[in-house]
Amino acid sequence: MASLQEPWLAENSGNSKMRNSRMAHNKSSSSLRKKSDLTLVRRVRCGLLRQFLANLQEVLLGTKLAILFPVVPLAIAAHYFRFGRAWVFALSLIALTPLAERLSFLTEQIAFYTGPTVGGLLNATCGNATELIIAIFALAQRKIAVVKYSLLGSILSNMLLVLGTSFFCGGIANLRQEQKYDRRQADVNSLMLLLALLCHTLPLLFGYAVGSDALAANPILQLSRASSIVMLIAYVAYLVFQLFTHRQLFEDQVEADDDASEESPVIGFWSGFVWLVVMTLVIALLSEYIVDSIEAASDSWGISMSFISIIVLPIVGNAAEHAGAIIFAYKNKLDISLGVALGSATQISMLVVPLTVVVAWIMGVKMSLNFNNLETGSLAVSIIATAFTLQDGTSNYMKGLILLLCYIVIGACFFVLRDPLEPPNVIPLGHKSA
Repeated sequence: MASLQEPWLAENSGNSKMRNSRMAHNKSSSSLRKKSDLTLVRRVRCGLLRQFLANLQEVLLGTKLAILFPVVPLAIAAHYFRFGRAWVFALSLIALTPLAERLSFLTEQIAFYTGPTVGGLLNATCGNATELIIAIFALAQRKIAVVKYSLLGSILSNMLLVLGTSFFCGGIANLRQEQKYDRRQADVNSLMLLLALLCHTLPLLFGYAVGSDALAANPILQLSRASSIVMLIAYVAYLVFQLFTHRQLFEDQVEADDDASEESPVIGFWSGFVWLVVMTLVIALLSEYIVDSIEAASDSWGISMSFISIIVLPIVGNAAEHAGAIIFAYKNKLDISLGVALGSATQISMLVVPLTVVVAWIMGVKMSLNFNNLETGSLAVSIIATAFTLQDGTSNYMKGLILLLCYIVIGACFFVLRDPLEPPNVIPLGHKSA
């Protein structure tokens, strides 16, 4: 029988050596966690019941966002009792916030037992699982515009909103000292983002070069699929670089903080795995509700679908991770904030976006990397502005303010954009044939 102090260790009595791999993504989410009081749980005499209750308390109550968990059943009830579609969308979107944070927590718990390499790969896979799940459900319903808008919004929010707010808050809180960060990791991520920008820009330029929608549609689709494969290969190389050959560049940022507070797993491996599956299924269910009701919410609120997908959806869905990055910048730990913002933007642009194109290819959906003129232009300016901001390895509140203002201007642009730029199953070229 497990000890009264640590009932979860009964699952892993054979694992004498447990190693954890904590990247910036996990570290930022940990700022929203809290220790659970297991006093009442320890009084339960049945070992299995005590272990179940301890795991339940750690997973559901071990976060400062636990107050939002009741929204999950409310969203499900709103769907089945046919509340207004706008209510279903709003409740489902809010419910994703604690679930996304718990997904990061469970990934970290499993990493304690799997070792640094498998843990790092698991984090790389699950880091932006919410965006990928929403994209797949939108593809299944042939809502290509929602897919492109939501993925673009996630990239922009990480580069401009999260990084800008981190620089701004960190600069205000540390006015009397210069904030510095390791440029080496920022340079790698900036190069990856520039490669992603090239793969997005070429299909758009190709349409202009050919000069005819009919002639360019199929070549653009083929070019996008080939570029997606290249992007996935580049991301695999990035993982090898991050987890094997140059691991120290990505771990040095969290080592100092980890040394100050050694952590141990609070739930067992199999419990973490089961909870990870459960959380993923719930996220998938809520993602389906979001995709089903996003157009109704747009009509009901009088807000363009582009603004909801690009601005609202990424902000609310990743609020926990974003808040963690800002908190660490406030504490003058910019390397962690950069790891979250740039790491997430790189993962979405170089993994989630090309993977979505490949999945659409398998599903028979014609989705290209051409995100239209306005979207591609916004992406290009954002990546270039971010690259210029990071070039000297220092930060201040003025840099953060500029990034935030860029995000506000882009948000205003999509707020006034009322009509969708593309109907489903049409590959936009951004150019009309004569």
